[in-house]
Amino acid sequence: MKKKSRLIAMAGAALLLLTACGTTAVTSSSTNLWDQIVYGFAQVIRFLSFGGLTGVGIILFTIVIRAALLPLMNIQIKSSQRMQEIQPEIKKIQAKYPSKDMESRRLMNEEIQKLYAENKVNPYMGCLPLVVQMPVLWALYQALSRVDFLKHGTFLWFEIGAKDPTFILPILAAVFTFLSSYLMMKSAPERNAMTTSMTYIMPIFILIMGVNFAAGIALYWVISNAFQVFQTMLLANPYKIIAAREAKVQVEKDKIKAREKALKKARKK
Repeated sequence: MKKKSRLIAMAGAALLLLTACGTTAVTSSSTNLWDQIVYGFAQVIRFLSFGGLTGVGIILFTIVIRAALLPLMNIQIKSSQRMQEIQPEIKKIQAKYPSKDMESRRLMNEEIQKLYAENKVNPYMGCLPLVVQMPVLWALYQALSRVDFLKHGTFLWFEIGAKDPTFILPILAAVFTFLSSYLMMKSAPERNAMTTSMTYIMPIFILIMGVNFAAGIALYWVISNAFQVFQTMLLANPYKIIAAREAKVQVEKDKIKAREKALKKARKK
């Protein structure tokens, strides 16, 4: 039954992916489900475009999407924090099973999964917000490229459906992407090579994509990642986390010193 459900889900995802690759114009008379979603997004953006400014609509649309994802992001942040805290324990388990044979790998994975369960950690939760946002981003991209009333329009210095000629938006998108990743990484007790490299690689990727995509997409990235920075400082301020961790370590040191002092006094007596 589970296998059958998995196959149906995969088939549905493949069908949706194929329909999402369309390039023909999307209108109110479009019939397939994906095109209706794209047109619905376009209608929401037009509704939010006060004064006929599509850029305002994209900004407000982005804020609405990010606000709707806030509970999910909060769960993801807390899960990531717990994941960071148990990294030393994971390393101990990995050191306990240095062998690469199948049995050692199995035992190691079982202990790690038990550790996850005890600490209520889901290692895949960090990917969930990204998975949720990808269809939104793709639908927005297609709305800007396939819905006629969004393809044309000027906001500030750029055309919504054209590339930003000044590269200001792609640069801002890259900067906010870096800041959001850096702030999340800063609070980690330990840093690994993958996390560090992604902190620097993702902004470059966003910059390249922003330069080549419509300015409306780059505007979405700017607002979305700026919101992410604000959200991180609000829900998972790394400076507060570091201060709390240092205070905890200091308390433990004070306890050890007090114990040693008490032992010295006892010996003198």
